[in-house]
Amino acid sequence: MNPIVLIPARMAATRLPGKPLADIAGTPMIVRVLRRAEAADIGPVAVAAGDPEIVAAVEAAGGRAILTDPDLPSGSDRIVAALAVLDPRMRHDVVINLQGDMPFVEPGMVAACAGLLAGRPACDIATLVAPEGSPADRANPDVVKAVLAMESDGRQGRALYFTRSTLYGDGPVWRHIGIYGYRREALWKFDAAHPSALEQREKLEQLRALELGLAIWAAVVGGAPISVDSPADLERARAHAGALE
Repeated sequence: MNPIVLIPARMAATRLPGKPLADIAGTPMIVRVLRRAEAADIGPVAVAAGDPEIVAAVEAAGGRAILTDPDLPSGSDRIVAALAVLDPRMRHDVVINLQGDMPFVEPGMVAACAGLLAGRPACDIATLVAPEGSPADRANPDVVKAVLAMESDGRQGRALYFTRSTLYGDGPVWRHIGIYGYRREALWKFDAAHPSALEQREKLEQLRALELGLAIWAAVVGGAPISVDSPADLERARAHAGALE
């Protein structure tokens, strides 16, 4: 297995414009994510950038970035475009899609996605889940929940569905973490398909993969990393960085 890690990023975020370059304790957020991905040490790392400002920031930090069409509709479209430039000979058979808004993601989480693909030949797409952070997560539409057919050891499970809706009844609620590992063939199949009905209804593109019949497996990790989607999230990330110093 020969993975590559790609980090999609664009400046035109709806809730927090310019967030890839948001300063967190003196370092642009996208550079923090880049460093975490490099520390996972599973393969080369590059940023699939929608804007030249992002390319400049990454290159100034010694990283690699590929400028992609700013009008691409999703992060997965962006990594496919970058992959065509970075790996035209298709030497990388696994692509890790790491979101550019997780400045404190544990390197082991990135490696866990690759490990899941290595250990399960039937897995087309690997991702991660964590236990709910609080009872309020169950009813929060901003918290994406994964419905899993869990293995007996409780460490991995096959995804049956993902939803923003409230989950009822006994049993754990798994909070989805937006890191994906794709086998290259699965990424092509996913990207070539039109958005599906369930995807559009829930606004969750991983449902397109399930409707296509692709097998998604999830590994359980201890907790969800800070994800920066709003000004309040950014302040929380800055406070966290300050506490680490």
